[in-house]
Amino acid sequence: MIVAEKVHSFPVKRAPLFKINDPFLEERKITLFIKREDLIHPYIFGNKWHKLKYNLVEAEKQSQKTLLTFGGAFSNHIYAASAAGKLFGFKTIGIIRGEEHLPLNPVISFARQNGMIINYISRRDYRRKTENDLIEKLHRVYGSFYLLPEGGSNQYAVKGCSEIPASIDVKYDYIAAAIGTGGTAAGLIAGVPDGVKVLGFPVLKGAGFLEENMLKLLQGFADGKPDNYEIFFDYHFGGYAKSSDKLFSFITEIEKKIKFLPDRIYFGKMLYGIYDLIGKGHFPENKTIIALNSASVS
Repeated sequence: MIVAEKVHSFPVKRAPLFKINDPFLEERKITLFIKREDLIHPYIFGNKWHKLKYNLVEAEKQSQKTLLTFGGAFSNHIYAASAAGKLFGFKTIGIIRGEEHLPLNPVISFARQNGMIINYISRRDYRRKTENDLIEKLHRVYGSFYLLPEGGSNQYAVKGCSEIPASIDVKYDYIAAAIGTGGTAAGLIAGVPDGVKVLGFPVLKGAGFLEENMLKLLQGFADGKPDNYEIFFDYHFGGYAKSSDKLFSFITEIEKKIKFLPDRIYFGKMLYGIYDLIGKGHFPENKTIIALNSASVS
């Protein structure tokens, strides 16, 4: 199968690990590494490659030529899905939440350059993105397509993300991930070695539903409810893409220590949460944490 062969040989880099040298961490006897998944590919970076690769294989198995997916106007998933479609020979359709704004932002502009058809729908209709009547309506408009859920999170995404821990070559006790739709965290829960705990940091306000979503995604990967994860719901800073002076101040300071500017939607919030928990003594001494940077940098 052509796509499967391309996926197997696709030139993604091994995500490097960077240790944060910080007296704050040394005083508390915590070792913190950043795993730079954002550096594995210029277009299909971070968790997006892990989420997409087995979906691309499955689309080919189903003899589908078109990928249809959902996302916001600044979605990393839309950006990556459009690139994957072009690189692997699929037509792509992006169903975008909200109205068109001109000039186009870099994400939508890039997606269109890759040939993605962009269709804006109301926020009310967007909330129905998993309902059969909306999907059937889209089939009537666009014909046959392979449906990629928002964020790419499904069983194939979990399979791809479950492979991330195998690429870590240091001993560690925790691995942390920002949570948007839950696919990456579910994959980590399925793939971490025994004794390692996954730390999840939702970027959405009122995200209690995410744990249920994660457990659904884990069906077939875990027997019963796993006990190797913990979710922290208090670091969303008001909701998706929301921020505060406290977060901006933290990001400004942490940039000097990690040598790149973390995004404020995903990784910046998660890193703030990790530092806050360390300061509160949440982690025992002499523990190692891996912080997964799976989004684009600012």
